[in-house]
Amino acid sequence: MKRNLKKLLATAMVATMLLPIAACGKTEEKPATDDKAKTESAEKTDSKKIGVFFYQFNDTYLSTVRNALKELDDKDDSIEFIFQDAQNDQGKQNDEIDTLLDQVDGYLVNLVDTGAAQIVLEKLKPTDKPAILFNREPDDINSYKAYDKARFVGTKKEEAGVIQGNIISEYWNANKDTVDRNKNGKLDYVLLHGGLDNAEANARSKYSVDTITEAGIEVNEIGMQIANWDTEKAKQAMDAWLAKDEANIDVVIANNDGMAIGAINSLKALGYNDKDAEKHVGVFGVDATEEAKAAIEVGSMDGTVMQDGVAMAEAMYKLAKNAVEGKDYLDETEYKWDESGIAVRIPYKKFEK
Repeated sequence: MKRNLKKLLATAMVATMLLPIAACGKTEEKPATDDKAKTESAEKTDSKKIGVFFYQFNDTYLSTVRNALKELDDKDDSIEFIFQDAQNDQGKQNDEIDTLLDQVDGYLVNLVDTGAAQIVLEKLKPTDKPAILFNREPDDINSYKAYDKARFVGTKKEEAGVIQGNIISEYWNANKDTVDRNKNGKLDYVLLHGGLDNAEANARSKYSVDTITEAGIEVNEIGMQIANWDTEKAKQAMDAWLAKDEANIDVVIANNDGMAIGAINSLKALGYNDKDAEKHVGVFGVDATEEAKAAIEVGSMDGTVMQDGVAMAEAMYKLAKNAVEGKDYLDETEYKWDESGIAVRIPYKKFEK
């Protein structure tokens, strides 16, 4: 019994002596890991943080903008973008801004509701930090001047409508005999609208139709539906129009490609706009998303206007980086303010197949 106890005590003493050696072996590897973690933490701490507030991530065009911003962020250790998704809810976006208000050095804001611009600016103004609102423009851009550090990056809203109208006019003039399905000599159209509270959607709708009529083409609106940029809502609207006026619709004018794709899905369900289909209705959108370009390639869609998401992100990044670093917004960039003195415009282009 004593002999066994001695053995146990001896074993315990050996184990105790080995513990420091084992511990020493572990601590030799630890400093390198700790140093790396401290370095990474320091890099994050030293970087300028910018809150990026999207009206919703689930928007095809804005996904392009967001992905481009992520790539720019990955390449630049001096800034860090913090992305927020308002899920098309202005109240949620207001809360997101409140949460990050004192945690970031600047703001990039894609408003859910352009009518809420004043409320958002009143939240940002006391921080005295730079704020760039982007993509969704209010009816009066001068309202942003309520905060002297607020700027805007976006498009010239009527430009998309003019280009889309020109594309549709060319389509009608080149194919009038087949496009005029009921042979009434008029371009009968349905319009998928992004939202009456959205200045961009209103301008696209107005200027596309105005441009067509200015080209000497008589038009007739069969229907207009607010589809809120949504593919499924656009499909439902197109389903209803086809049930009532299938033989009369010559073209679909959509404020964005997402809604245009919704219309195409509806048409395809009735045997239209497939590659070898005999029946076809012209469909036109805005954005030149990858899905729209693929649809144009196979002939199920007839035209779109390119809104350059990568160029939009590049401008936002350069202006925001300058501003949070205490420089002039346009310092060492190729951009210029428009006549408002606070907006940078990214041009639209006709998408060429």
